Amino acid sequence: MRSLAVFAALLIAGCGLLPEQVDETAGWSAQRIYSEARGAMTEGSYERAINLYERLEARYPYGRFAQQAQIEVAYAHYKKNEPALAIAAADRFIRLYPDHPNVDYAYYLKGLVTFNEDLGLMGFISNQDLSERDPKGAQESFDAFNELVTRFPDSRYTPDALQRMRYLVNSLAAHEVHVARYYHRRGAYVAAINRAKTALSNYPDTPAIEEALFLLVSSYDALGMEELRDDAERVMRMNFPDSVWFAGGPDARKPWWQLW
Repeated sequence: MRSLAVFAALLIAGCGLLPEQVDETAGWSAQRIYSEARGAMTEGSYERAINLYERLEARYPYGRFAQQAQIEVAYAHYKKNEPALAIAAADRFIRLYPDHPNVDYAYYLKGLVTFNEDLGLMGFISNQDLSERDPKGAQESFDAFNELVTRFPDSRYTPDALQRMRYLVNSLAAHEVHVARYYHRRGAYVAAINRAKTALSNYPDTPAIEEALFLLVSSYDALGMEELRDDAERVMRMNFPDSVWFAGGPDARKPWWQLW
């Protein structure tokens, strides 16, 4: 026990001999820290940039550089492939500075983070499409972009956000049809009908509704629901008279909806 006590005393004394970590920013002005952080961003040193921005905010919390640092921290996390931290930083900026001239960018960045979130290795290998993924991220991205274009219709980021929203709507519709197709191929026709109807009611102006109508016709036919099948086919022929799903033609052995 005596030996252990001596060892502990020597260890504590030795800690006092270790050099303290040097703060390179000691004595720097807010502008210099901000400039160094921007330089680190330009060089792709995102971890260093984040550390400098956070130090700037802690040391000079009330200046204009601190405000700008907060939104740039969000962007740095985005570039560093840390989507959760990027969104948290953007949300914090929106909450603290709702009237800031650059708050529109915070909304845009939130949408962009989820829009461009990495699929991961398996998604890359399988060439997975956004329509085949969990739609939660796409919906969150759409909501962020929608808030931007609603609150800031004249923002410089609004035109790009609108284009991305159109893509997201098409992808969300395609996701519903993807699931409907999955159920249809496994003979779960009621489930296929429900998902096809969701696509038709929620995303009526998207390319995916052509196949959604086809799945309705085919599923109703498989269930022997002839009246509903004929109604769905009438709507489909009215809206898509040249649809590729009609390739069977009137003289085919099977009805066109059974040729898929």
